Amino acid sequence: MATLFVDKIDPQSGTTLNLGSSGDTLQATAGTTNNLGISEADQWRLTADITSNVDPISSNLERVDEASFAKIGSGMSVSSGIWSFPVTGLYQVFFTMSSLQTASDTITGATYVSSDSGSNYNVVATTLNGDDGSGRVQQSNSIVFVNVTNTSTYRIKFAAESISSGAIRGNSDQNETCFTFIRLGDSQ
Repeated sequence: MATLFVDKIDPQSGTTLNLGSSGDTLQATAGTTNNLGISEADQWRLTADITSNVDPISSNLERVDEASFAKIGSGMSVSSGIWSFPVTGLYQVFFTMSSLQTASDTITGATYVSSDSGSNYNVVATTLNGDDGSGRVQQSNSIVFVNVTNTSTYRIKFAAESISSGAIRGNSDQNETCFTFIRLGDSQ
């Protein structure tokens, strides 16, 4: 096996750089930086309970701050409950909702996406926790792919809906209700 030492491989403009053939394995050796994987991953959480409907969820939000947590890339930004993506790409977005229902309450967590700078939002996923009247704590998830083709225009927000007497649970010490953003690859 021969070794090729170069500082940079730069294909001609408008071409695709192909490494290997079908069935080959590309592997970075131990100790090298692999920039081929996930380039953005971030997680935020709700730090206090929500006891009434709110659209968007805009307060009591913090980036996870445990010693074991680390984000990849620059991460998401949020202002007044409206989230912005750091770079274009195909994102997998999780809304994990923990709730306490009482008196036959049904609570909905909704995920909305806008591709026009927040002028119009479409609901793209919901997570629903319900109760039969005896009161219980439940946790559920909604998962959606968002194809962010322009960071100037794509936005996402989360809403708390249909709360009559229960609560969406928040906690500043651990994830009960949280929002997870993972960039899987380039926009499609």
